[in-house]
Amino acid sequence: MVSMKSKVEMYSGTYKNYAENIYKEIRKETYGEDFGQNSWITIDEYRQFFSFLKLSDDTNVLEIATGSGGPSVFMVKETSCRLTGIELNENGVHNARKLANENGLSEKIKFIQGDASEPLPFSDNSFDVVICIDSINHLKERDKVLQEIRRILKTGGRLLYTDPIVVTGILTNEEIAIRSSVGFFLFVPAGENERLLKDTGFQEIQVKDVTENIASVSKKWFTARERRKEHLLQLEEEKNCNGVQSFLQIAHQLSSQRRLSRVMYTAVK
Repeated sequence: MVSMKSKVEMYSGTYKNYAENIYKEIRKETYGEDFGQNSWITIDEYRQFFSFLKLSDDTNVLEIATGSGGPSVFMVKETSCRLTGIELNENGVHNARKLANENGLSEKIKFIQGDASEPLPFSDNSFDVVICIDSINHLKERDKVLQEIRRILKTGGRLLYTDPIVVTGILTNEEIAIRSSVGFFLFVPAGENERLLKDTGFQEIQVKDVTENIASVSKKWFTARERRKEHLLQLEEEKNCNGVQSFLQIAHQLSSQRRLSRVMYTAVK
């Protein structure tokens, strides 16, 4: 286990080395089907989200925290929607733009670098759908984030996000430190997202427990990396590599014991 003071660089290097065969192999073994994800989502779950959001060629989507861009590209290929993605990490944005170009989707997808914790650089009533997968926990001041999302959604527009850091049990300070070692995290108690959505003015709020994906994916992800550790150490510093493994171990432990839960929230403006 990493110490409480250790910080682990998980995303920037992964996005930068996205195209390396070893990371492709890890994604394939972890998720079954690799569409470039680096979260807890599987392809079956993602397709369910598309169906719920009624995505089609006339849907204008904002995806918050697009990461490497793989899931965004997959979404557009599957549904023909138009998509704008915002991502803080420079390596993620660079890779996402490259993927869009390689797939001939530059006309339908635009990626921008930005912090979604800050006011969003879009006009009021700009989007039909806003989606944020396993990343809202990295954004500061959730009440303001939700207010901004509501502002840019059209009337009747839909919001879907997953929060993988809902506190549903007792946690030690060491467990919290390791679980949040990969970046800024907001841990919220059960019921807080519902309250914030309601207070922001969202309607038709729906909640679904989707914790099982963390329990399953984290275990497979850890195992896939462990099998290739010798090779990974050529791309990752040993301390950081071990830190990622500790992160995945604690994610599995806390989710399988339902002490930290992953919950999907949907709402309508």
